[in-house]
Amino acid sequence: MISSITNRGNLAFRIYRCKFTAELFIDFLKRLIKHKRQKVFVIVDGHPVHKSQAVKDWLSENSTRIEMFRMPGYSPELNPDELLNQDVKTNAVGRQRAKTLDELEGNIEQFLIQRQVFPEIVQKYFQKSSVVYAA
Repeated sequence: MISSITNRGNLAFRIYRCKFTAELFIDFLKRLIKHKRQKVFVIVDGHPVHKSQAVKDWLSENSTRIEMFRMPGYSPELNPDELLNQDVKTNAVGRQRAKTLDELEGNIEQFLIQRQVFPEIVQKYFQKSSVVYAA
């Protein structure tokens, strides 16, 4: 799963079964900026894909529409998106034990769609003291 959340409660996500690659990440970033009029600012962790040359090149070509910032090395407590990940693991995976991969994917997708419907829940992630900087 790849996801993006905003302090206004917006949630974008993509569930995938392949390896996380620069191409997959770039496709996700393209979707993030597709209908945006203002520049998009993305905060990412230190995953190697985020640092890849392909991503750097794409960001450079699209610098008027999107800018990416990297968090300090291994600092998940500073990442608001990690709070969504915890929510998914606790409430979509932990409470509804899937018997198949398709069922697991369906449970996660249904859960994330519900979070999109109720942006106030996503907004609450930003109230945690370690991520209030992003609010």
